[in-house]
Amino acid sequence: MSASTTRYSASFRISRWLGRHLSLAMGMGILAFFILVAIAAPLIAPFDPVAQMADVRLRPPSFAHPFGTDNFGRDILSRVIWGTRIDLQIAFIGVVFPFVIGTLLGTIAGFFGGLVDIVFMRIIDIILAFPFLVLMLSIIAILGPGLISFYIAMALVGWVSYARLVRAQILVLKNSDYAVAAVSLGYGRMRIMFRHLLPNAIAGSLVFVMSDAVLVLLNGAAISYLGLGVQPPTAEWGIMVAEGQPFVTTAWWITFFPGLSIVVLAFGFSLLGDALGDLLGIHE
Repeated sequence: MSASTTRYSASFRISRWLGRHLSLAMGMGILAFFILVAIAAPLIAPFDPVAQMADVRLRPPSFAHPFGTDNFGRDILSRVIWGTRIDLQIAFIGVVFPFVIGTLLGTIAGFFGGLVDIVFMRIIDIILAFPFLVLMLSIIAILGPGLISFYIAMALVGWVSYARLVRAQILVLKNSDYAVAAVSLGYGRMRIMFRHLLPNAIAGSLVFVMSDAVLVLLNGAAISYLGLGVQPPTAEWGIMVAEGQPFVTTAWWITFFPGLSIVVLAFGFSLLGDALGDLLGIHE
């Protein structure tokens, strides 16, 4: 079989596999598109995202400005493109730290049980007693506005869901035959927790990561909308929606295009979460 035939056969098999997993293909395509836009922002953005052009203020979409301009004469397309970098960063970093912290604490609590587990559950009860967004806003208000404060607030509040998922799985798996056999063979606790139990308990958290990315993205936009996240004149979708609110009836494009970007990216993460759940046999 020739090399070209082998490559064609492999491409055909990949295409058929992606065709059977339409949600995965669409989600990967949407996420890949935004990643490429973020990487190529300096090359594809037609204008400086913070450059003000007083002579083209509040211009509707046109050939020169496909997404129109805002009240400062800034090109909306350029701001949406550069905002992709920040919003992808928010979705990624805002998920990674809660995932790592929650997975670690959930594994420890589920494995050791007893007093450790009781303390762990009481801490979770205290955090869950407050509405998620209210608690986040309180932490950010204490720390001061900015992305760093947002990431800290997400890490302090967002780990709870991951910890509960992993803890529940560890409680079941630590009584399984292979875990009992590992204890009988004299393996240390660290090896049993992180080499035998955690790899089998983490699937649910990996699926939840995609759904949580949607929540983090929306929360990041909401925090910026309220003036506690990314600060103007930085191009960020939540800020752009907030800046366009006074002109929503006269210059709809200022809020429409960044809002559409938030929806599409969130939809991509949701598709990936659904597809990953199907592949792993997990249905939330």
